[in-house]
This record gives sequence, C-alpha cells and structure tokens, in this order.
Amino acid sequence: MVNRPSVPEIITVNSEDLQATIRDLLPSQNGFGSELQATNVITPIIDLTATAEGSRLPFEIQTAASFGSATTVAIGAGTQVMTSTPGWYRFIGTATVGAAGVNAEFSMTDGFSAKTIWSLNTAAAGQITADVDLIFAVANGITLSAIAGTTCNIVGSFRQIANGQGELVNPVGLPL
Repeated sequence: MVNRPSVPEIITVNSEDLQATIRDLLPSQNGFGSELQATNVITPIIDLTATAEGSRLPFEIQTAASFGSATTVAIGAGTQVMTSTPGWYRFIGTATVGAAGVNAEFSMTDGFSAKTIWSLNTAAAGQITADVDLIFAVANGITLSAIAGTTCNIVGSFRQIANGQGELVNPVGLPL
C-alpha cells in the first residue's frame, strides 16, 4: 500500500446566490471584490454571524421587555393607538373577553380600511383569557391599534424591536 499525502485543493465558487448572501450577512464586506472559494481542508470555524449582522444578542434577549423600552398597555372597553411609526414591534401580555359577542383584538388601518390582525372572542357566556405574544410589522402609512370591546381587557407591554429599515433596537438601559 502506498501512502499518498493529501493535497489541499482550492476552487472558485461561482454562485450569485451565495455572493448575495455574503453581502447581506456581512455588509462591511459589500463590494469586497474577491471571489468566493472553497477548500477540501477541514478548517475550524468561529461563528461571527450575529456580530456581522449587527446584533450581538440572541433573538430572545434582544426582543425582551425592559423598563426603559416598554410602553405599558392597559385597555378596558376602548381603543388605544399603539403606533403609526414604521418598524417591528412586540406585544407581550394578556387579553380577556368577558361576554359572548365582543372581541379583544389588534388591528391595522391604512386610513381607508381596517384589518384585524389578531382577535379573541367567545361564543358562550363566561370569561376567557389568553396569553398574547405577538410581533407586528408596521409599514409606512399604517396605524396599529389595540381594541377592547365592552367587557374586554388588553394588558401588557409593547416595544419597538426593529426600526423601519430593519435595524434592531436593543432594550434600553443595558450595556450591550
């Protein structure tokens, strides 16, 4: 048997999809100019994806409610405009419906028509409560509202988790 040492090979990868993904994930490398290459050598990898994307926090931590960033929501039989500023928002709380035929809901409007995004109702007499953890995408010209019917309550906290350009908004008051 002849022992032949392995010879490392490096090949050019011609994939516009892969190059586009690199540009999206690593904006600092946009227009880097070098071609993507692959090798048959096993190389240890350090995952810097979160840092390269601009978020060093895991999703669950980055979207957490915090004292400095949360807006308290407490609606009983009424409507509260949550926001009309473009971006992504998270609501964490509960919704309670106290009678048949009424709704607790979140809706969006463009000024001409409204769409119910989430709703809680009951067909039977009696009270029903649901935990709510929703993420909303609010586009330019759209208003997000929480609406509680006559025997309903919506209680929780609401905060922006990304701006209209998709840049993450970290919780206020923490060194990140």
